Amino acid sequence: MSPKPLWRVGARPLPKRPDGFGAVLPTPQELVNRALPTTDVLPAPKENRFASTVSAVPADVLARSTWQQGCPVRKEDLRYLTLSFWGFDGRQHTGELLVNASAADAMVTVFGKLWAAKFPLEEMRISSRADLDRAPTGDGNNTSAFVCRPARGLTTWSAHALGIAVDINPFCNPYLRGDLVLPELAGAYVNRTRRSPGMVFSGDVVTRAFSSVGWTWGGSWRSPKDLMHFSANGK
Repeated sequence: MSPKPLWRVGARPLPKRPDGFGAVLPTPQELVNRALPTTDVLPAPKENRFASTVSAVPADVLARSTWQQGCPVRKEDLRYLTLSFWGFDGRQHTGELLVNASAADAMVTVFGKLWAAKFPLEEMRISSRADLDRAPTGDGNNTSAFVCRPARGLTTWSAHALGIAVDINPFCNPYLRGDLVLPELAGAYVNRTRRSPGMVFSGDVVTRAFSSVGWTWGGSWRSPKDLMHFSANGK
């Protein structure tokens, strides 16, 4: 018997709602207790310790990001971070983030604490313009920071566009507003009485780590409730 194929993230476009988001559909059984292996973008750490780097953004990295002329932060004011993290596979991986220079040291501190606690992340890679343009699939779980886009449902810039916000395991920690769930297939994670690896809760290692550097959690908002979202400006 051939092995069961892995869920192919991003392979199944959703029909669109009138608001432009994808249709909110039941969570596929394969993703109800999500623990997909990490697809590496950088070499794994060579030693069993947290490793990080902070540098100016290399030209090739900037070119594959969402930055462009007109974004509310200058490219010179962004920093490229590489950070160790633990995957759902129990192995160490190296991720990458773009953040505002003012947030770089704080993010090294935060992700160092998440690594020490072995809090799992599925992937950590820089968002691309292709990510913004592709059809909604509702199954993404990328931990990311800088994305040059407006706030959801608004025309004003998001904190992500300033490089001062991070989304942690979005599928495990969805955005909720009325009948909208983002990612759209993450309905199984709306019920926060259930606990699975990668989920964020008030007072846990993730919220404490971000609080220690003065960042706030969107999961504490009344509406919308943004369980994945941490920011330096509370937005």
